Amino acid sequence: MANNSLEYLCGMHTDLSKVDIRKIQEIAANLPLMADLNKAHVFVDCLTKEGMHAIVVAEAAPTTSRSIYKNTVAGKFVYEPFEPSVLYTLRTGQPVFHNRAITQEGKTVEQSVVPIRGINDNVIGTLIMEKDISEQLQRQRKLEALSEATEALSEILISASESHPIIPEVIEESLFFIEKDSKILYSNSAASNMIQELGMGECIAGDYLVQYFPEIKEILHSSEELLVKEIKFYSNVFKVKKIQLGQSDRPNGTFIIFKNITELREKERELIVKSVAIREIHHRVKNNLQTVASLLRLQMRRGLPEESKVHFVESLNRISSIASVYEIILANSSVDDVDLYSLIEKIGNMLVSETEEQKKISISYSGPQLLIKSNKAVSVALILNELIQNCMKHAFKIMNEGEIDVVFQRKAENLEVQVIDNGSGLSPDYKSSLGLDIVQMMIEHDLSGQFQIERTQTSGTAALVKFPLEREEALV
Repeated sequence: MANNSLEYLCGMHTDLSKVDIRKIQEIAANLPLMADLNKAHVFVDCLTKEGMHAIVVAEAAPTTSRSIYKNTVAGKFVYEPFEPSVLYTLRTGQPVFHNRAITQEGKTVEQSVVPIRGINDNVIGTLIMEKDISEQLQRQRKLEALSEATEALSEILISASESHPIIPEVIEESLFFIEKDSKILYSNSAASNMIQELGMGECIAGDYLVQYFPEIKEILHSSEELLVKEIKFYSNVFKVKKIQLGQSDRPNGTFIIFKNITELREKERELIVKSVAIREIHHRVKNNLQTVASLLRLQMRRGLPEESKVHFVESLNRISSIASVYEIILANSSVDDVDLYSLIEKIGNMLVSETEEQKKISISYSGPQLLIKSNKAVSVALILNELIQNCMKHAFKIMNEGEIDVVFQRKAENLEVQVIDNGSGLSPDYKSSLGLDIVQMMIEHDLSGQFQIERTQTSGTAALVKFPLEREEALV
């Protein structure tokens, strides 16, 4: 049985942090009160990891009025064609009020959506209120004007001439207008071309659509007035839309719209294959780096001259820092993005854990969850490794306790990373080491950034790295 708890759904399907999930849980606890007060169904939807659609993570039905839904929808996916306002608010942070949407059960509702923001003011979900307006729509459908308009539309479609093309004739989708028994009253030029391209001859008014496509019987027999379904036939994949005109017990005709999405699905399949291949490459790179690290450790255990040991440790830490990038990539769904906070934390904890037993060095981190591309992440990993290792090696030589703070923040189009210690401070006549030379070279050549290191007012040392972010790098 599927687990539909809020924490499980957020952890399985979203990229939300634990702090953000707790914020969602606090809001979800008040949903029943909101539902009763507004006599409406209330939900919390969150964006999925892929960013293409949303998922319902919490819901509450009113006890003060009739519920819209027969079944629970927690754990159901929300698609943009049916609920565009939800995806719009998740992506832009803008509220939407009194918008019409199609529910998970095919009902038309009036929907209002407001964003839920996390501690960094980023959108982590949406709070949605839905009211059933099906009765209102039914009254509208009973108006005589609608019936007359529908009949007029049918006559226009049937009598359209080639010399005076109407809108259906110039749209790319294949459109059929049929009677209840699937008898074709009208088909646009795209529909006729599709029938011919599939090798089924010429599409003639009066033929039955199910003769061409037996697979759509289920769609035609459905009682839903609006239905979208993906169907595969004749080695092609089509998105089929059904729009029924008139009342359900007295239909005035039905639009069936075909859109060939075979090429789209093939590209998606190729992307999945490519993604799997890239992940396999990352996995092999990580394994190779770990093998090199193991060889260095083996050599160190077999004995080294004391003057060589420090160089082996530094090389080992550099290799481990690069390996950390690939470990984070493989732990996430993305094959090309790295969470900067997780990367910094992993490298810092690894280096501090190697502190001499008699010294107590602590390290802290602060900054937003920021995704950067893997090629930049490798450079950042090496830079942070050198800077933190520099603190460990020089800042606390005459001290038994010390603190290191790693602070990063986004300013305009740049990322700034600071490594600050409260050690003995930078000597006025210090000489650049191999580690700092590596930092300077990578910042200038790989990141096109700037680097500076100076003594702080409290006698510690502060190193600042600043480099431009690419447009595709964004806050989670």
